[in-house]
Amino acid sequence: VQLVESGGGLVQAGGSLRLTCSFSGVSEDTFTRYTMGWFRQAPGKGREFVGVVDWNGGRALYGNSEKGRLSISRDNELNTAYLQISILKSKDTTVYYCAAGRIWKSGSTWSSGDFDSWGQGTQVTVSS
Repeated sequence: VQLVESGGGLVQAGGSLRLTCSFSGVSEDTFTRYTMGWFRQAPGKGREFVGVVDWNGGRALYGNSEKGRLSISRDNELNTAYLQISILKSKDTTVYYCAAGRIWKSGSTWSSGDFDSWGQGTQVTVSS
């Protein structure tokens, strides 16, 4: 089981970016048993919940900070989850992580402990 993020890099403020999380080592059926989350972590700070999508992509929840600029989705045929960030700002500069978990709960009170597996992270740098 391996999660690999991609799509990070240097982008201009005001632009948009789509991060990809590929979940390898599992069948499509197994992938659909996982909720897929996104977190971000700035240097010296804890991991901040960005959002999560449920097993079939029908529901997505977002953290309180930037929900209006975010869109999380998934493609179960490709074992892949996505995080789209629009109107990028300097404060979006950080490392983004995807995570896989087994639970779903309503509300935005998710934490890293709700997820079992993690990717290595991808750096996003927004230039002004």
